[in-house]
Amino acid sequence: MKKQLAAALAGGMILAACQTTDAYTRETKTSNATKGAVIGAVAGAAIGALTNTSDGKQAAKNAMIGAGVGALGGAAAGGYMDKQEAELREQLDGTGVSVTRSGDQIILNMPGDVTFGLGSAALNSDFYPVLTDVAIVLKKYPKTVVNIDGHTDTSGSADLNYNLSQERANNVARYVIEQGIMPERFIVTGYGETRLKVPTGDGVKNATNRRVEIWLSPLTS
Repeated sequence: MKKQLAAALAGGMILAACQTTDAYTRETKTSNATKGAVIGAVAGAAIGALTNTSDGKQAAKNAMIGAGVGALGGAAAGGYMDKQEAELREQLDGTGVSVTRSGDQIILNMPGDVTFGLGSAALNSDFYPVLTDVAIVLKKYPKTVVNIDGHTDTSGSADLNYNLSQERANNVARYVIEQGIMPERFIVTGYGETRLKVPTGDGVKNATNRRVEIWLSPLTS
């Protein structure tokens, strides 16, 4: 069910990104060509989710391969991620976004106070160029699976925190997709207060726990 929901969310984000407003009627419109492309992309993602019994990352890999993206050989994955990591470190230096490496995965940590206003899911406009830089690198490395995870601290209710974390992750994904990145590559998840970096009690404000993380993994067979 979570995988099907992820595919539906992806479709909603793409449609929202591709809509335009008529200058005279002020109606929001989506072209038939765009609708067809979105339906095809979401269908591919849904098929990947439904025909795979492992996690969402494998479903995304299936969807990417189904869309014609070739997988990396195991020996090539490390070098591929090394180059991507180096470019991300160069692009994101001084932005407040940390770049760390765990095996063949790259983790971008985006602190909540840099990316969003307090309690808000709206991206800070000052952060747009940072996400644009991330998208530039992702476009150069199309064989990368992109997990975007939203997290909060324990202040506020669990339900509110879950919704906030999901909306924040969605908005980061939406912006990056709008820069021309294939939507099949994305897995977007809100974890609320369930994955704290700094363990705290309930009702505790903690800036370290308020974050969006982007996990990048190589597409391997």
